[in-house]
Amino acid sequence: MDNDKDDLYYLGKIVSDLKFIYEHMESTTYEEFISDDIKMDSMMFRIVQISENCKKLSGSFKKEHNSVPWQQIIGLRNKLVHEYNMVDLNVVYISLTRDVPHVYQILSNLEI
Repeated sequence: MDNDKDDLYYLGKIVSDLKFIYEHMESTTYEEFISDDIKMDSMMFRIVQISENCKKLSGSFKKEHNSVPWQQIIGLRNKLVHEYNMVDLNVVYISLTRDVPHVYQILSNLEI
């Protein structure tokens, strides 16, 4: 089934998840974030999904769009999945509120 999916498909999934995070985190304080287990889990799940879809993008796509921090996105996913109980929630919060809007803006404005 993956044979029918291309960079445009995965980009759409990534942008959709970035938009979800952006919309649900834009007015969320750090205190609200860390006190809401459902929001925390939801946002972290979306980060994992974004990373998984980034890994499925072609190397040429990622090289062409090298302003996107592909390795950092994948690295955050690896931390969330493999070190879940030791994750620095402040770093996650900063990524969700500062980095996600930046990456969302870059990827949602691509003309492919």
